[in-house]
Amino acid sequence: MKKLVLLITAFALSGVMFGQIHFGPQIGYSASSLSLNTGDITSNLKNNFMFGAFVRLGKKFYVQPEVNWLTQGSVFKYPSVSLDGVDLSPVEQDIQLKTVQIPVSVGFRFLNLTLVNLRVHGGVTANIIADKTINNKDDDNTIGQDLINPITEEDISDLQWQYQFGLGVDVLMFALDIKYYGGINDIVNGNVTIDQNALGISSRSNVFMVTLGWKIF
Repeated sequence: MKKLVLLITAFALSGVMFGQIHFGPQIGYSASSLSLNTGDITSNLKNNFMFGAFVRLGKKFYVQPEVNWLTQGSVFKYPSVSLDGVDLSPVEQDIQLKTVQIPVSVGFRFLNLTLVNLRVHGGVTANIIADKTINNKDDDNTIGQDLINPITEEDISDLQWQYQFGLGVDVLMFALDIKYYGGINDIVNGNVTIDQNALGISSRSNVFMVTLGWKIF
C-alpha cells in the first residue's frame, strides 16, 4: 500500500508539473451486489444512479482521483425454514447502503487521436458508508425475531476497500468509463439461524459501473 501511495503521488506531481489537468462532474449507472460465502442464501443485484466529480492529472500516463455518491446493496433471500414443525415462507432483507465512494486510478492512454482517445486504468477505492437501511419482508408474519432480523446495522462495516479496473474513451470534452469494483474486505459479518442451525455469513460488495464525465477544463 505504501508503494502504491508513492506511485500515485509521483504521477500526480508529474501531471501537475508537465502534463494536463482536467476537472469536471460525472454521472453514472451502477449495478451492485453483496456476494455471500454460502449457497444457502441468495442475493440479487441492485441498480442505482450515481453522481460525483473527478480530477485527471497527466497525459499519456495519468492519475485520477474521484469523489462519488451512490447507493449500493442487495436483497438477501433466506430459504424456507421450519420452526416447531411449521413450514414458514422465505424471509427477505433489502439492504441499502448510501456510500461516499473515493476511487484513485492510475491510467494509460494507449490511443491518442485528435478528437478521440482510449484508456485503461485501475486502482483502489475507499467506500465510506454514510447511511444503512435494512427493510425486512416476512409474508407469513410468524417468524421469530432471530430470523426476521438475520443481519442488523451493527453487522455492517462503516468502511470498505475495493480494487477497481476498467476501460475509458474520451470524445471531445466527454469521458465515458466502464469500471468493475471488487471487494477487498468484508462489508457484512453476521450470524443467521436457519432450521435452528447457526450459520456465520460474510459478504463483500461488488459493483459494475458506467460513468459519463464532462471535462470543464
